[in-house]
Amino acid sequence: MERQKRHTKKYNFKQPDLKELRNLTSYVLDLLGFKARFGKLLPLLTTQLPFSGLESIPTSQEIADMLHIDESLVGAHMTTKGGIQGLPSEFLIAQATVYGKAMSEDAFEAIFVLLIYGLVLFPNIDKFVDVNAIRIFFALNPIPTLLGDTYFSLYMRNAKGGGAIVCCLPLLYKWFISHLPQTVAFKENKGCLRWSTRLMSLTNDDISWYNRVYDRVQIIDSCGEFSNVPLLGTCGGISYNPVLARRQLGFPLKDKPNNVLLEGVFFQEGKDPQGLKGRMVRAWRKIHKKGRNELGPKNCIALEPYTTWVRKRASEYLMPYDYPRPTPLIVAGPSTLPNQGVIDDPNDAWTSLLIQSSKFWKRRNDRLAKEKADMEAAYERKVKKLRASYRPVP
Repeated sequence: MERQKRHTKKYNFKQPDLKELRNLTSYVLDLLGFKARFGKLLPLLTTQLPFSGLESIPTSQEIADMLHIDESLVGAHMTTKGGIQGLPSEFLIAQATVYGKAMSEDAFEAIFVLLIYGLVLFPNIDKFVDVNAIRIFFALNPIPTLLGDTYFSLYMRNAKGGGAIVCCLPLLYKWFISHLPQTVAFKENKGCLRWSTRLMSLTNDDISWYNRVYDRVQIIDSCGEFSNVPLLGTCGGISYNPVLARRQLGFPLKDKPNNVLLEGVFFQEGKDPQGLKGRMVRAWRKIHKKGRNELGPKNCIALEPYTTWVRKRASEYLMPYDYPRPTPLIVAGPSTLPNQGVIDDPNDAWTSLLIQSSKFWKRRNDRLAKEKADMEAAYERKVKKLRASYRPVP
């Protein structure tokens, strides 16, 4: 039977010019202190409410107080671009440079961090920090908004068949890379293969599904009246379905998800006839969390009923892919948990060794052989270096 043509779409990512922003890092006096105050985003996700878009726009005086600069300067440079107020990055970079050279740490760090919010975390208009980024900077809880912007932009571009994805590109890239093989061979890509070729060669065992840092974490499973998690971004709102991400948090995926849990909620800013924004804001006041007691052991597995549903969905969206003989259980690779492979009977791991395709084992053997050769070469180089360093002086 002839395979259906794959349904593909072309995307590009908005990449702001961050050269001047990087130059400002030379004025950071206390790197460790700066990282403790601003560098770790995840600890900022507390029980406080995320950005909703309903917050009032800060006055020039409030912005000046936050940035430790004169109100007259803020008022003189506040402008409107693309229908939204904000401050030109050129003005903020110049101010940061002045305070950096003067070693005025409070003012420099405040302006520098606002630039990161406006140009990196929440990019919108080139060389412009809009009021949404400023309001999120005031709230100091950017994580839900980062997720909301990413999901929203991906959804919009997918609905329109491609185009520019506008979100925090470094964050999306870091998340993507964190699940890929961490071997030297894969990272170096000496064959200069395209990403599409490299990704299509991966198997279940190659993916780093789970990071142990989440072992003691309870996940936000739903909020308020919603069966999932509503996310508010700077351009609108969209729902996130935690039931599809449980494996990334170590929990099992046992069966086809309930359709109610996959309910899609979406609205664009300025186009909200159902009043979803207000409902989403209220929902975040009542967060429902789940952990091991509700979701099961941290074994990071996917059972056959779930994988069957995934293959069916892929086929519906014209994303066919080769898949070995149907199996009831797929266990994560060695980078996540010690046990691995495809198992027909969870109590009979030996059975799994008999049903793997020869193609799978050949690919795996070739990969291990390459890693072994790389390790031996690295070992020889270290030995030669040590011998040279201890060679007696004539």
